[in-house]
Amino acid sequence: MRQSRIFVLTLLAMLAFAGNSLLCRAAFSAGRIDAASFTTIRIVAGALALWLIVRMRGGKAAPAGNWPSALALFVYAAAFSFAYLSLSAATGALLLFGAVQATMIGVGLWRGEGLRGWQIVGLACALGGLIGLLLPGLSAPPLSGAALMLAAGIAWGVYSLRGKGAGDPLRVTAGNFQRAVVFAALLSLGLLSRLSLDGVGVACAIASGALTSGVGYAIWYTALPGLKATSAATVQLSVPIIAAGGGILLLGEPPTLRLLLASLAILGGIAMVIRSR
Repeated sequence: MRQSRIFVLTLLAMLAFAGNSLLCRAAFSAGRIDAASFTTIRIVAGALALWLIVRMRGGKAAPAGNWPSALALFVYAAAFSFAYLSLSAATGALLLFGAVQATMIGVGLWRGEGLRGWQIVGLACALGGLIGLLLPGLSAPPLSGAALMLAAGIAWGVYSLRGKGAGDPLRVTAGNFQRAVVFAALLSLGLLSRLSLDGVGVACAIASGALTSGVGYAIWYTALPGLKATSAATVQLSVPIIAAGGGILLLGEPPTLRLLLASLAILGGIAMVIRSR
């Protein structure tokens, strides 16, 4: 695969992943949709888009994946939505990414993978940045929203670890999205009294599921074989930065010094751990 094509595909995938945060915040900014409905519509739209992409590629019609992974996917999507009721796009993306990487690094440590030298320094920086971001203060994110986004990141980390070696990643993801529709439907039924929908909110949820999730994953899995493992992990550091820029430019979210310093510590620390591996 030509390097220029890999670059374009990778850039599009990172823009799509950051777009999930922006679409979610845009949908909630004026109370255009409730979090449960956003989650359900996103998952249904993602399932349909991925099913169509798999069929267009000539893949098997029967879904792959499994129920435990589908549950992890649903927990990620639901916690992500409810967290963004109170978090900015930048803060949410930073917490999500930090939790995903912390989960995967933590599992590696539990399995006996040691950290040495700059990796230890990097991990300490990342943890210090996370603590600094969450410490009480005028610019600290709401604790409930932060806890939900950390839970979303842990769930996505678990989902990613379960997906290693599971076969065709796009077909597996398509199957897990289809199964997750069941959990999402139950969530919406349980919170039916909070139902709130309008055209803009529904459109944001559909775009988040079909485009920035479904198509985004398809693009990422196409680019992934052309990337080294460390490059694939490091390039994802751009997602919170893109989300922060989009939040400032498109949603009018104010930048804060606390968020800037925390971002430098968390993303820089994780980069040190990844590159040293």
